[in-house]
Formats: sequence, C-alpha cells, structure tokens
Amino acid sequence: MTFNPDADISGNTTRRRGRGAAIAGGGAGVLGLVALVVAMLGGPDLTGLVGGAPGGGNAPASSGENTLAECDTGEDANTNDDCRMAGAELVLNEYWEKHVDGYRPPSLTVVEGQTSTQCGTASNAVGPFYCPPEQGVYIDTTFFQLMRDQFGASANELAQLYIVGHEWGHHIQNITGTMDKYPNNGTGADSNGVRTELQADCYAGAWLGDITEQKDDNGVAYVQKPTEEQITDALNAAFTVGDDHIQEQQAGRVNPESFTHGTSEQRQGWFADGYKNGLGVCDTFAVSGADL
Repeated sequence: MTFNPDADISGNTTRRRGRGAAIAGGGAGVLGLVALVVAMLGGPDLTGLVGGAPGGGNAPASSGENTLAECDTGEDANTNDDCRMAGAELVLNEYWEKHVDGYRPPSLTVVEGQTSTQCGTASNAVGPFYCPPEQGVYIDTTFFQLMRDQFGASANELAQLYIVGHEWGHHIQNITGTMDKYPNNGTGADSNGVRTELQADCYAGAWLGDITEQKDDNGVAYVQKPTEEQITDALNAAFTVGDDHIQEQQAGRVNPESFTHGTSEQRQGWFADGYKNGLGVCDTFAVSGADL
C-alpha cells in the first residue's frame, strides 16, 4: 500500500518508546520464528486481561517516550515503517469514527528494543499486540524486517497495514463489548478466541477495502488504490499465521483442539470477505463452527 506522497499525516499522535534490547533473531532458528509468526497478527492471548496483566501486572512504562515528529507526509510513510504506522493511525481512527458511536481511539506506541506495559514486555520477539487495560497497540517495526529476513513471510506495505488494522480490530472488540460478551473459553477450532481473531482479520480487511476513500484536510487521499500484488502480500501474511500452517511447520501435524487464531484458509477468507463486502459480514460469532 502506497501513501500519496503529499498526504498530510502530521496530525498523528503515535509515540515512540523503549530502550536497550537488540533485535530478536540471530540464532533463534525456525521454532523461535514460529513463535514470532504466532504473535504476528494476534499477539499474545490478551483477551482475558481487561482486569489484569500477566507477569507481574501493572508494569511501569519505560523511559524515553516521544512523539514521531519526523512523520509528516505520505512520503515519510512510504520510506519509513514507523511513519507508516503513524499514517495508519490517522486513517484507522477516521474509519472507525464513522462506524462506532462514541469511538475512543487507542494509543499507538512504536517500540524501540523493548518497553514494559500492563500486559507484559513489548518487543519484536513478542510481536504486535493490543493491550486491553491500556487500550493501546504496541508495535516494534523491526519485527517486519525480521519476518522478511528470517521467515520469508510477507511483511510489505499492505501486510503491515493489515497487521496494525487487525490490532485495531481488537480495540474495537474491547470498546464495543465483544470481549466481555465472548470471553476467552480456551482453545479449539470453535473457540471464542478463534472467532475473536477471525473477526479482527475481517475488520482489517473492511478497513483496507475502504481506505482509498479517506482524505486529509486538504482533500488529498491518504493512500493509493492497492495493487493485486499488494493484496496478495496481505493474503500471504494471513496464510503464514494460520494455526494449521504453524503447527505443521512446528510439529509436523495439526491439532485443531489447540487452535487459537484459525486456519490459514479461514484467516485469508475472513480478511478477503471484509475487504470485498465491508463490516456487515464480520460477525464471526453468529456463524456455526462449520461456517467459520
């Protein structure tokens, strides 16, 4: 996905925070990268943490927080992954303001190295995630390069926007009561967790299907129409993070009883359905398990 170079993204409120840690990887090997892929679109399983946090709970924030002052234009978003996230923040908030009454935007924090959160440590080893107690999205953008270099997964422009759009989907589930109505009930192909993740995939697709309609205050569209190659890039990312694909690579067999995010086919299908048909098709809790 290419931002229009003249688009104004200077109104973003994305923050940068973190300190100290080297990029995860190096000797991580395939199994370590499988763990990263699990995190890529779903992050840790945080849907049950609205009232608390793992690993010690209310961890203090790391020092060194600042806004992304260098992210002003679409050209900045095209050349810098951090700025691409900042541009996505603007477009996502404008989209969801139209669709959710009383919409409250989440915070977006770009992590450098690592930083503590109420949901544990954020880093590229954890992957992008949404932290319900903070109503905040955390992304270490070096994760995208790690996926390209060491796993061969798609992590280019549209795939990156798909990822952040998915995490925004979890915020929508939080503030609209979906997380409360359908709490974590364990793993399995028909679990609430799988339905939650597939709905977030669909929400991301619906946003990206509408993204070219959104414009800055000067009437400039934020982004250009995605190409077929870019759509394929996003679909490849969805395939890569399917439970069955990950389990096959990790263990050589598939165990649906341990599913947490859905199969590759399901993740691609719900994203594509949202992209083509909009939010109205995204109620994953209303369909039977066979139709997921």
